[in-house]
Amino acid sequence: MKYIVLVGDGMADYPVSELGGKTPLEAAKIPNMDYIAKGGRTGLVHTVPNGFAPASDVANLSIIGYDPAKYYSGRGPLEAANMGIKLGPDDIAFRCNLVTIDQEKMADYSAGHITSEEAATLIKYLDKKLGSDKIKFYPGVSYRHLMIVRDASLKEALRAAECVPPHDITGMTIKDHIPKGEGAKFLIKMMEDSRALLAGHEVNHVRIDLKENPADMIWLWGQGVETNMPKFKEKFGVAGSVISAVDLIKGIGKSIGLDVINVPGATGYYDTNYQGKAKYAIDSLKEKDFVFVHVEAPDEAGHNGDLRAKVTAIENFDRFVVGAILENFKKQKDFRIMVLPDHNTPVSVRTHTSEPVPFAMIGKGIDPNGAQAYNETAAKATGLVFEHGHELMEYLIKN
Repeated sequence: MKYIVLVGDGMADYPVSELGGKTPLEAAKIPNMDYIAKGGRTGLVHTVPNGFAPASDVANLSIIGYDPAKYYSGRGPLEAANMGIKLGPDDIAFRCNLVTIDQEKMADYSAGHITSEEAATLIKYLDKKLGSDKIKFYPGVSYRHLMIVRDASLKEALRAAECVPPHDITGMTIKDHIPKGEGAKFLIKMMEDSRALLAGHEVNHVRIDLKENPADMIWLWGQGVETNMPKFKEKFGVAGSVISAVDLIKGIGKSIGLDVINVPGATGYYDTNYQGKAKYAIDSLKEKDFVFVHVEAPDEAGHNGDLRAKVTAIENFDRFVVGAILENFKKQKDFRIMVLPDHNTPVSVRTHTSEPVPFAMIGKGIDPNGAQAYNETAAKATGLVFEHGHELMEYLIKN
């Protein structure tokens, strides 16, 4: 039996007037996801437990079968796991975005989706200038990086600090959203010090000359400490792999013993290698029985408030990922495929929201429950609702 989970990050949305009152999922041409919904079982799932922010780490932990209330300790440690950074008992890991500030507002949470090469130069520069035996900066992918603080005297204060994700405050004044509470003074100083250093860096001079957004500040958030989760094979009885361009998703995979497959050309943006993700997923199932494929592009479009790009990203996900994998397996008998977003990222609000998301699954032993399309409305109409998102994976594999 082969189990395939396909996540279109942030696909779910609200009705949009420009689409005649339809959501992007309802307006998009998605024959493959519609096929799964018609031929299988469709419903809604709450991927964000009560009391949690609708973040990708929380939602994807739920999807992959791990209760965030039990296992979640912060985003930073998951990304650190993917980067091979071992956290000690006194360490705390922060997500460190390179961002663009304009007129004291969050102009761009991604610094113009800066290249990984440019970003690595800047992060290494900051590590040289701001790093120490207790503070270390690690370059990641594009605008996504890490800061590790190894200081027992600061650990609890930093863990308690109230930090806001930069993609939640696009266009807003930063002074209203800087870290607050215990540990805030330390974090604000690091952010302000980075601003002074980055302003004069050659990489940013070149970006400004090219009319690109400069990476003129770091934004610290998503802190957490090391967590221990049971391995996926121990929990569900199958070995598998994870495919994503995002360190967070790969870090979840590594933490639970899934093989991380790096696909050439996978960018975490609109131009990602959709076809490559499908091909590598299919190839992985020749040896393993489970694969988790994550595509970030719809979420990025939602954060950018770009309706056209979101519809296009959903259609590309359907055609090049869902379609290719479905075509490979639907003539076989022993398989199950599930498709869903991790959370809503409505273009109208440009950030994540907590509503339940539509899922659809098809394959051996899965009886249809009447849906005629894959979207938010059709999923709700079936009446099937999973209140606890982490139970959906067990339903897919063991039911």
